[in-house]
Amino acid sequence: MPPKDREPSSTPVPSTEKQNDGSQLPKAEWDAMSKVLNAIYDYRTQDGFDPSKLFHRKVNKRVIPEYYDTIKEPMALSTLKQKIHQKTYNSFREFVRDFALIPHNAQVFNVPESGAFQDALVIKEQVEKQLQSLVKEGVITQEVATLPDLGEIPTYTPPTAVEEAPEGEAEDEEESDDEGEEEEDGDEDEDGRKKKRRGARGGTSIAKRDAAAADEDDDGGKRARGRPPKLLTPMEARMQTILKGIRKPKNNRGQLMIKHFDRLPDKVTLPDYYVEIKNPIAYEQLKRKVKRKKYRTLEEFMADVNLMFNNAKQYNKDDSPIYKEAVALQVEAGKLYDTEIKKPDETFADEEGKIPLPNGILHNGELYKVGDWVHIQNINDLTKPIPAQIYRTYKDKDGSSKVNVCWYYRPEQTVHRHDKHFFPSEVVKTGRYRDHPIEQIEGKCFIMFYTRYFKGRPRSLPEGTEIYVCQSRYNESAHQFNTIKTWASCLPDEVRDRDYEMDLFDHPRKMKKFPSPIAYLLKGDQKEDDELPKVQWGADGAPPKIGAVHKRPRNEKDSPPPEPTPPPPAKMPTPPPRQQAPTPQTYTPTLTQQQQARPPTTATPSFPNFTHPRPQSYQQYSVGTTAPSPAPAGAAAAALNRTPSLQSLYQQTVTPQQAPTAPQRPMASTQTTYGQASTPAAPPNPATFPPRPPTANYRDPPPIEVYTLPDAANLSIPAEIREQYQRDELGRVLFFTTPPVSTDLTGLARGHSVRYLAEKARRQEMVDKKRKEREVDKEAEQQNVKRSRLEAEHKTSAGIEELKRKALDVLDKQLATAVASELTDQDLTALTEAQKATLERNRLVLEHEKQRKNMRSVTLGSTFFADDWDSRLVQ
Repeated sequence: MPPKDREPSSTPVPSTEKQNDGSQLPKAEWDAMSKVLNAIYDYRTQDGFDPSKLFHRKVNKRVIPEYYDTIKEPMALSTLKQKIHQKTYNSFREFVRDFALIPHNAQVFNVPESGAFQDALVIKEQVEKQLQSLVKEGVITQEVATLPDLGEIPTYTPPTAVEEAPEGEAEDEEESDDEGEEEEDGDEDEDGRKKKRRGARGGTSIAKRDAAAADEDDDGGKRARGRPPKLLTPMEARMQTILKGIRKPKNNRGQLMIKHFDRLPDKVTLPDYYVEIKNPIAYEQLKRKVKRKKYRTLEEFMADVNLMFNNAKQYNKDDSPIYKEAVALQVEAGKLYDTEIKKPDETFADEEGKIPLPNGILHNGELYKVGDWVHIQNINDLTKPIPAQIYRTYKDKDGSSKVNVCWYYRPEQTVHRHDKHFFPSEVVKTGRYRDHPIEQIEGKCFIMFYTRYFKGRPRSLPEGTEIYVCQSRYNESAHQFNTIKTWASCLPDEVRDRDYEMDLFDHPRKMKKFPSPIAYLLKGDQKEDDELPKVQWGADGAPPKIGAVHKRPRNEKDSPPPEPTPPPPAKMPTPPPRQQAPTPQTYTPTLTQQQQARPPTTATPSFPNFTHPRPQSYQQYSVGTTAPSPAPAGAAAAALNRTPSLQSLYQQTVTPQQAPTAPQRPMASTQTTYGQASTPAAPPNPATFPPRPPTANYRDPPPIEVYTLPDAANLSIPAEIREQYQRDELGRVLFFTTPPVSTDLTGLARGHSVRYLAEKARRQEMVDKKRKEREVDKEAEQQNVKRSRLEAEHKTSAGIEELKRKALDVLDKQLATAVASELTDQDLTALTEAQKATLERNRLVLEHEKQRKNMRSVTLGSTFFADDWDSRLVQ
């Protein structure tokens, strides 16, 4: 052990640090702080609203990080409560400053029209009133009670719609489904954080709505944005009624009973609560689960309601106010449940008479329910149905079944830059929610998020189901594409927690993006400073007929076009067997005639340096199939008429043969070979041939394949002649640009004998008969199963009713026992005397009644009254 350098002091200097034991302030001031804080907690407006609810806790930094960029000293009522409990205040002035920070921060961060701003004004007024009362009591001075000046409240200037629409709408769309429900029932918001966020963007949202309305007027009302309509199912409407019903009862002091159950206790102040209560739940959690559609049955919801009250009864003593209020609210919830369960489902229709169909709609043998991806009939182009997702299924007042869906646009229906690229089968999510009759659904499809599209495909999809990929939201007002961050925010609440099984690929595939399918619409005179072009609208109730492209500067959110990659080598057909080469006299004139029949061209190959991987096969195929006879040349000419790109390529290939002496082209050896023509083993050099392009150019518009005559010209053709040709649905004769691909073969077609066909018909008839018998048996079996199920359900419902009656009897007995246990001896004595007085009064009433009966039973001996007797009559 090392020696000590110095001995410890025998008289240590006392510490000068202040001990937070409360001695730094008098007890009266600590009590005054608690009084002011409790007064703010307990304050309610005339309609029972709690304006301090938003300020109970600090704003969650992960939810609203921008709040802490603006507010440097965040403050909440819970912070004040903790400081008072720990006695950390060194002066009453610090307490006043902390309290003044709460309304000041709310006014700085939120716009004046927001609820948080208005609540802050109410809190500020109540704080000043409480401080003035302390001044009158002599606890503090007027100088201490004055709220300090914490800085100027910034003046709010609404931004223009043009500046805020692109970015603001992107945020709204990204969180539209997450916060859609929170904007309703302002007096029942779940917490202050979400309301503050709405308040901060309130002015922006108003400006965007005005701009959207103006754009809608410009487009003739074609555009429509919004959220899916709020359409509660009967079960959800019953839950909402019960939640609102248990919020109304008040205690003898006029305070809402539910206030003790709004939120769970603080884990710091009441840690033992979470030790005793294993499944804590509060009123705000019930509301959140109802809004998120977590409950499948009303009984499951009532189980959580009873759990909330049972937790309160388990933790609190029997004679405590919270215990008694829990009992009263639990009884009230049971009465509301009995009332709501007796109402028929038809009474829960909305103002328009819509009745939700939560179990879906059966149409053409297919069940369509919320969350299904479907194809909606497109009036503008029947070959391109609208990909959509079902958000609501309901029955209107006329009894017809309808669905509310969210539309997805195809790339050619949007406005974008001319060099934008898309995945094959890509669609974009829009803000359009439209109602459609169930008859307009053509069938089901499927839309995958782009992060999973590379990994596999959904399992158990019916064969032929079309699968799309989605990466972005499309803002129709600003014509912007915003990459989706969370796919769950794009789905209905009912299916957000569900997932689907996938058949994974061996390894993630690389999906290549292709140029815009409407890039050909770009005009040569378009500039970067031009206005955004508009889409071409067609019929009402349908997406645009075709979008548009522009050359405006690239937005920071626009992804750059992919780097060009060399096309893969074209796969050449298998060469035919080597044949005897024709003589030069036969070959050369034929080639000359072909050259003279084509117009000369000066085009150059697109890829002069590209070397084909299979030169020998290509040489043999070219010479062996085009030279011997002109018939293949005619077929090639027909193909060239169908595909202009192939025609230009063919001209580029034969151009060097027309000018054998041109020194600019590196084909002298090729011309020499053709001029000699002594053997087919020396055809042209394959290095001079450009690679074969794909048969369909993605950038070019689709070629026209069918023509029809004007109505007047079509009607000039006699009807008996028109009937002999192919016609469209309007009876017009169709004219095709190319001959049919498949031609009829001459000769006797293969067939079966009459005996075989007769036996096949008998066998098919027998199979059909057995199938019908099986269907009849299956239908009968289903009827029996259904009958048994109905009987079991009836028996179960009867048992449930009996259990309800017994439960109510037991509850009444428990209440009677609880009431009887609260009576004191003095109350029992008074009750006994009252009972005795009542018994004595009842005895006297009975005795008097008996005397009256005896008096009425006395008879006078005659049938007339004595007053009617005349004594003058002689007997």
